[in-house]
Parts: sequence; C-alpha cells; structure tokens
Amino acid sequence: MAQKRKKTSKKKASSRGTKKGHLSPADIKHFEQMLLAKRREILRNVTEIEDEALKKSRLDASGDLSSMPIHMADLGTDNYEQEFVLGLMDSERQLLKETDDALERIEKGTYGICEGTGKRIPKARLEANPWARYRVEYARMLEQGPATEQE
Repeated sequence: MAQKRKKTSKKKASSRGTKKGHLSPADIKHFEQMLLAKRREILRNVTEIEDEALKKSRLDASGDLSSMPIHMADLGTDNYEQEFVLGLMDSERQLLKETDDALERIEKGTYGICEGTGKRIPKARLEANPWARYRVEYARMLEQGPATEQE
C-alpha cells in the first residue's frame, strides 16, 4: 500500500504543475517555435495574396481587353473578389500582429499569463491558440461586453 500512495502522490504532484499551466523553459521554446512557424506561414500567405492582387492590377493597367470584364455581373464579381482579398490580407495582418505580440510577451517573460486576470493560461489553450492573450473565461466576457478584471 505504501507504494500506491507514493505513486498517487507523484501523480498529484506532476498533474498539479500541469493543471496550473506552469510553462517550463522547454514549453516556452516549443511555443516560440510554433509562433515563429505561424509567422512565416502568414508572411508567405500575405505575399502570395499581394502578388495575386498585383497580377490582376497589372493586367487591368496594361489595357489587355481579353481579361477585362464586359458584363455588369463580371464587374460585380471582380469587385467582390477584390474586397475578399483585401479582407483576407487584413485578417492575415491582424494575426501577424497577434503573433508578434505573443513573441514579445515571451521576451518579456509574461507569455502564458492572462492580460485580464493575471492568471495562467492553460497549456491546452496555448497549444490551440499560441498567441492567446486571455483565458477562455475572460475572452468570453470580453465578447459579451465590457469586462472588469476578475480575481
């Protein structure tokens, strides 16, 4: 029985650290690598989107009538596509900013701490969203309206 107690207490000790969301230096390095990989992916996406948009603009500017829309519906489609691309670029740029902010928090030593409550953000949330600034509960409160800091 003494062996069982030791095993149980070891499990409690190890799960206690994980439960509180304590991030080891290895965890921090892991999340930093995830953020850097995401940053590279976003930059690649933005570059591809910009290149595609510029390619279409160059065709329009060159006066190539074969690619010019003739029908009003084609004009509407082109406008929609342009707005869609601009929306995508804006979303990607916002995600890039959030990623850069998370990398900055790693440098400052505040990564993994909820900016609203000061509590640790669970590791599972950081795995799913490594640029997370808030715990899920606090983020929900922000979405529902004005939030006040909780203890």
